[in-house]
Amino acid sequence: MTSAARSKAVLLHFSGPDRPGLTAKLTNILAGHQVAVLDIGQAVVHENLALGILVELPAGFDFSPLKAALQNCAAQLDLHVRFRPVAQNALQHWLHGLGQQHFIITLLGHAITAEQLARVSAIISLHEMNIERIDRLSRQLSPGDVPLNACVELAVCGDGAREADMRAEFLRTAQELSIDVAFQRESIFRRNRRLFVFDMDSTLIQGEVIDELAKMAGVGEEVARITEAAMRGELKFDESFTRRVGLLKGLPAERVHSLLHTIPLADGAERLIRTLKLLGYKTAILSGGFNFFARFLQQRLGIDDVHSNELEIQDGVVTGRVIPPIINGARKAALLAQIAEREGISLEQVVAVGDGANDIPMLNLAGMGIAYRAKPLVRQSADQSISCLGLDGLLYLLGVRDRDLRPHEV
Repeated sequence: MTSAARSKAVLLHFSGPDRPGLTAKLTNILAGHQVAVLDIGQAVVHENLALGILVELPAGFDFSPLKAALQNCAAQLDLHVRFRPVAQNALQHWLHGLGQQHFIITLLGHAITAEQLARVSAIISLHEMNIERIDRLSRQLSPGDVPLNACVELAVCGDGAREADMRAEFLRTAQELSIDVAFQRESIFRRNRRLFVFDMDSTLIQGEVIDELAKMAGVGEEVARITEAAMRGELKFDESFTRRVGLLKGLPAERVHSLLHTIPLADGAERLIRTLKLLGYKTAILSGGFNFFARFLQQRLGIDDVHSNELEIQDGVVTGRVIPPIINGARKAALLAQIAEREGISLEQVVAVGDGANDIPMLNLAGMGIAYRAKPLVRQSADQSISCLGLDGLLYLLGVRDRDLRPHEV
């Protein structure tokens, strides 16, 4: 930009019914008068356009002919136009803002209401951040009688030192208003993730395989108590897992494999994995559960990698032992790092999804860790927490719009 002593800036704002060719006609006039464009932004809401263009006028430039041309063109296009000179201090403030940190806030639920938008925007304002852009990623925001996904994405900028406090406030607000609020730094990696790794039990599937096996063996309540304590982080995973597997001793192998068709997938799991494959992502299951079920999911969903525990079966019955090594929290994180290194993928490009305490190490290692319908300890530890939508809601965190997928969905 040229010196303030030799130029001035004017903000041009156009609004009215949208139609093809508006921006081309208006910018063609600017080109004809040889003015510099410093900034431009456009949004269309319910077929109504809002277009802002910040232009720089050279020293001594006669603005009257350009203004008249823009007014005439706007009238022909049924647009309202406003011209606002931008003071130098305001221009410098805008330039300073270009160096601020940028964040993406995503609201997810089965409906996005005015109350939810008001609460979230109030938090943004309280922390002196500015909303630069708001986009609807879902097909609609108020689905009505049929529950659908609803999502709004806000791009904001401000002081990154406030990030931790804002995360805590968004988490409380999400719980109070029964929505999910994701808060992430805008970066080159956000739309360039390349690997998704999933826990299996209570993440990709709706239940815990070991609990279902325990019910078959008649030790369901005892195993469930140990499972809950482990998921809350009250017991070390190796100890709790060994104790639970020991209680399965004597269970016939045919009963074990009968579970393959009785535990349903998590809501949205097939749509998520199908879309990730369409977009070229690598996928992996890193599970403290059992390999026989994880391999079944691998074949059903087309998962690239699977690492899970091998339940020992001899002479047609469960021995009560697991073949080492045990896939615990530390092992999950190590496997995540190994897969990323093997594929030449930065850890910043990895998304990890899980619900239990033994998932925390891999959630913290990944560029984005998502606690999915998780225990409180896990929600507090992860970058993001999603509870209101199915797994396919995770696509919104990548910036994927429903309309982008419509031509590819069967």
